[in-house]
Amino acid sequence: MEGNDPRSCANCAVRACDDRGAEGETRAYPAFCLTERTPDAAFEETAALYRDDPDTARIFQAAAEVEGLYYSQLTRVEEVMVFARRIGARKIGIATCMGLIDEAQAFARILRAKGFDDVCAVACKVGAVAKERAGIADDVKVHPGCFEPTCNPVMQARILNEAGCDLNVIVGLCVGHDTLFMQHAEAPVTYLVVKDRVLAHNPAAALYTKGSYYRRLLSPDLPEPRPRAGEGGMPPTGV
Repeated sequence: MEGNDPRSCANCAVRACDDRGAEGETRAYPAFCLTERTPDAAFEETAALYRDDPDTARIFQAAAEVEGLYYSQLTRVEEVMVFARRIGARKIGIATCMGLIDEAQAFARILRAKGFDDVCAVACKVGAVAKERAGIADDVKVHPGCFEPTCNPVMQARILNEAGCDLNVIVGLCVGHDTLFMQHAEAPVTYLVVKDRVLAHNPAAALYTKGSYYRRLLSPDLPEPRPRAGEGGMPPTGV
């Protein structure tokens, strides 16, 4: 696809691939539709992967069962546990933000209550490695002039890999740190909490209020960092 190619589901107002109507009814796909433009052979290849590749099929089938059998019945906490059970996961890894350690501990207790006795949680600040050691400049720290341990998502992944986890669950890792964790984790990864410090870890709220409280989201400019109140100050919380 070229850079200005409009083929994107973000441009679609039809949604015909999700609601095809009665059998035989003409499907009103837009001209740029990815369903129409993608070769049938490519869809057959992925369908075969879902059916025939053991690891892919195991996860795909379990995901379909969680959705179809429990639709709108379970919390995300419960869905993760049902999914884990259906893929045969015995050891659950938790990659947690230090600022959500209480939530991670609560989740671990819930897992154990449901029979997942082998739970390994690793907080993001594991190793207490100074940000400077990882190449982070002092002026981009949360509190310049203070000691700040860096988040350590690669080490989180390595510890959970070494522990032999069957499924890893992310609890509030920072944007980008979650990317690195997923890149280095060997076991499948799913989310429990997506971090949003401003919106109580509910990032979708910004999308719902893009025309009111967060109308700045539709302006062409990305936000600039706010001026700092002063150097030093209280030590970071780890959130």
